[in-house]
Amino acid sequence: MVEHLVRLKLTLLRNGLRRSPWQIVGMVVGALYGVMALIGVGVGIVALALSTDASLRRAVLVVGGSAVVLGWAVLPMIAFGVDATLDPARFVTFPVPTRRLLAGLGLAALIGVPGVVTVLGVLGASVVWWREPVVVPVAMLTGLLAVAVAVVASRATTTTLASVLSGRRTREASAFAFLVLLAAAYLGFGRLTTGGLGPGTDLRGLLSGVADVLGWTPVGAAWAAPADAAAGAWGTAVLRTLVLVASLAALLVWWDRAMARALVRPASKDAAAGAHGLGMFARLPATPLGAVTARCLTYWRRDPRYILAVAAVPLVPIAMYAFGSGSTALWFLPMMTGILGWSIAADTSSDGTAFWAHVAAPLRGVDDRLGRAIAAGLVLVPLAALLVVVLGVLTGHADDLPALLGVGLGTLGVSLGVASVMSALVVMRVQQSGENVFGTRQGGSVVSVLSQLVGMLAVLGLSSPVLVLCVLAVVRHSAVLGWSALVVGLALGATVLTVGVRWGGRLLDRRAPVILQEIVSMV
Repeated sequence: MVEHLVRLKLTLLRNGLRRSPWQIVGMVVGALYGVMALIGVGVGIVALALSTDASLRRAVLVVGGSAVVLGWAVLPMIAFGVDATLDPARFVTFPVPTRRLLAGLGLAALIGVPGVVTVLGVLGASVVWWREPVVVPVAMLTGLLAVAVAVVASRATTTTLASVLSGRRTREASAFAFLVLLAAAYLGFGRLTTGGLGPGTDLRGLLSGVADVLGWTPVGAAWAAPADAAAGAWGTAVLRTLVLVASLAALLVWWDRAMARALVRPASKDAAAGAHGLGMFARLPATPLGAVTARCLTYWRRDPRYILAVAAVPLVPIAMYAFGSGSTALWFLPMMTGILGWSIAADTSSDGTAFWAHVAAPLRGVDDRLGRAIAAGLVLVPLAALLVVVLGVLTGHADDLPALLGVGLGTLGVSLGVASVMSALVVMRVQQSGENVFGTRQGGSVVSVLSQLVGMLAVLGLSSPVLVLCVLAVVRHSAVLGWSALVVGLALGATVLTVGVRWGGRLLDRRAPVILQEIVSMV
């Protein structure tokens, strides 16, 4: 049975690659990322192996290895549903013994780029102890046990929480949790690498202290045991290994019981929540324009795809601050606001097959484009203004706020206008409603990629007048140029948005059936 499940995973992978040449491209890109990760890990392993400081080798391996195990255990809960090829719910109708199913699913979880990279990296880490040859097999054994702990922990948590993680509210919370973790990682790594923790901070002492704590936990015991063996403390190494084995046994029992429950009571979709009025539809005029605006505002408020697009933007200034960029973050302001506006380029594609209602109804294309732009503007304009003010104050450019507001809001308006045209021309391959926001829809076309590139270049070109004025105002500290940039930016954004809505509306009137056909084929 174990061999059958592994062969099934390989067959599913092979059939996926046959479906489209872009599946192969995606696999190649993923493999290249894996190779680059292995190269980076290999360079670090060689550097540690050449180091004569045993305490440094121990601290780095324990902290780094613990991060890998935690990543395997935690990320599946956040990115739930990314890989559901061997979902336990699919085996409900088959009389497969639970324990055989566990072994097969555990091994199948390692088939893929992440699994291969993890196993090779763990085995390669044993080279760090080449000066003590007897420790190398110990490091390989405990490393493989750590991989088993990581895989079993990931499967046990997702199997247990499957009914909870499949809910919409949980997916929204997962998206927010992912952003918080990503921001914390940016901030922590940036502060560590740029000395932001303070001039008197003993980084090596800090790592050693963390390693001492992690070394007695299931995530870090595998990496501390070889260090103890190398230091001659074989008794301590055995105790840490027992901690690791006991943790693996406990996780297997947990997974076994969770799987037994899941096979009897598989997770089901949440029942529709009770309706509480018409929401935004009751607050806006009962017109085609009002209906589109209300629907899109509902998306912006409740759809994890839209929430993620908005919430991800603050990560840029956080990263800039973490790496000590200072005023350099200001020059990324047009890019951030441009990306905010460009988020509606996939608006039509995100509708999925529900776009048929726009095609079947007597809805003018201009009302569709304008409703989407108004909904996006109600959310994005305050966010962009807040982002501009915060960045301006933090970087010491509060006096240049008129110019910064001009370039920020102007670029936002230009981006909304260009996106209104582009979404009427090209159907983007995006995750559909109910799918995991961190997954990737395979089979993307060259046309989609090129359209994004052309669209962003168009935004850059059309925004160039206000960009130039803003740069001159900031460099010369000119209030006149600053207020001029504000006026030009607002006028330019409004003009391009108006033209884009009208042009996109005419395109949509002609191409709506074609767009719907492309969306149906994509879904």
